[in-house]
Amino acid sequence: MSVSAEPSATYSGWQSERSGFMGNLSGLGFVLVAAGALTAIVPIYLRSWASAIICLPVSVVLLLLAYGRVLGLSANEWIVLAVRHQISVATRKNLFLSGVFAPRTKEGAQPMDLPGTLARLHLLDAPDGLGGQLGVVHNPVANTYTAICRVTFPGLALIDTDRQNTRVQAWETLLRSQCKEDGAITRISVHQRSLPDDGTALRSWTERHISPDAPAAAVEALDELMMSAGPAATTRETYLAITLSSSRARLAIKGAGGGQVGAAAVLVRELHAMQPTIASAGLSIVEWLTPRGVAQAIRTAYDPEAQLALAGRNAAAEDPEWNGSKPGVDPELAGPAAAETNWGVYRHDGAWTVSYQVRGLPKSEVYATFLQPLLRPRQNARRSLSLVYEPIGPSQARQTLAREKAKRDAARQLRAKTGRAESEDERREDVAARDQDVARAAGHGVLRLTCLLAVTVTDATELETACAELQADASQAGLELRRAWGAQDDAFAIAALPLGQGLPDRRVGI
Repeated sequence: MSVSAEPSATYSGWQSERSGFMGNLSGLGFVLVAAGALTAIVPIYLRSWASAIICLPVSVVLLLLAYGRVLGLSANEWIVLAVRHQISVATRKNLFLSGVFAPRTKEGAQPMDLPGTLARLHLLDAPDGLGGQLGVVHNPVANTYTAICRVTFPGLALIDTDRQNTRVQAWETLLRSQCKEDGAITRISVHQRSLPDDGTALRSWTERHISPDAPAAAVEALDELMMSAGPAATTRETYLAITLSSSRARLAIKGAGGGQVGAAAVLVRELHAMQPTIASAGLSIVEWLTPRGVAQAIRTAYDPEAQLALAGRNAAAEDPEWNGSKPGVDPELAGPAAAETNWGVYRHDGAWTVSYQVRGLPKSEVYATFLQPLLRPRQNARRSLSLVYEPIGPSQARQTLAREKAKRDAARQLRAKTGRAESEDERREDVAARDQDVARAAGHGVLRLTCLLAVTVTDATELETACAELQADASQAGLELRRAWGAQDDAFAIAALPLGQGLPDRRVGI
């Protein structure tokens, strides 16, 4: 018996992105503070006590709007979001109707019709270089092309620390390999779903593989076992999405023929180059999704009940004698038949989803398995987790960290001048920022990261219970969650779909 001498590695030092206009204030917040300060000095300039009775309360209100917090948002951001949502409700833009109501082309075809920000996406069919077809999601606004694969991973919980550390380091190597100057790959997204399974696919596979000579008693016992275990089963689906930026790879795309054809060819070439690194990270690629596979991943997120029917049909389609439809979903039917965006809930087809953004990662050191509680099996709900990474090149990383260091130094000098003591949280943030810069200088990569969670139920009465359970599991993992108030449809597109969306160029917070 051998004992591992290497302890389990721990991880910490995540830094929240600071992109305020001044300090942590947005542009509107800075305007409110300036207006409040000017309003406060008006009575002094006019030397009028009567004007002070009016101006001082107005100044206090403006400052409260700038610095007040409502469920994690500043008061002014909350008001802007609420007004925008009410306008959307009044103009019925929060409703989406597809199916028979979807627009058709001149040829009578019904294109993939998706709600909200997903309406801009196009699903392309490209050769994968191995004789098969690959579904590529094209975003013409961001000029990106995304390929999605379904992967399996042996896990970290039941292995020794040496192998656990090796697998995590291999994943780090995969991410660091993309932190290069003007790299074509602009985003890597990991999406995992935990969803109830009634055992339909298992029963279909078993029926096709039972030997005709099997004893009747054994077949009966197997049927009873699957009937009792099937409804209690939970399956997990894991997807890896790789996104290419056509602006960064414009020369390579031009050399490959230009346009969408050239972009797809460059993306396929990048995918083939990444496969050895993906394999070294312990990830086994089950399949690169075809257009029908991408459509199925989208459809089953909007309509969870379709998952059961598709599982049985896809399992039956593996039979060489199958004469039915192909596996997957027709891209024309990928979107929901109807969807409605409410203030804190997103209703789509026969399900309700609440999405959350991770606003704070653990401040203490954690093990690589700290996210496991988030995907615990639940029979009343399905959960989705999306981790979106954006590699940053060395030059941009150096400039970004230097800018952050300058902001922290200025804040420290301001605290010293005003006599305010430095808190322990601020001191630790400075130490973590310095350690991050030291690691970058030593050759490590720097990435932007965002994490979103979604919980979906098919019974509205179980929604709040499912949300409470998710928040409890997130608290156990050391995460700080914030409900995506007023933007549930946009959050759903990131948290519940494996399309590699998220991480805009500029945003406030992580």
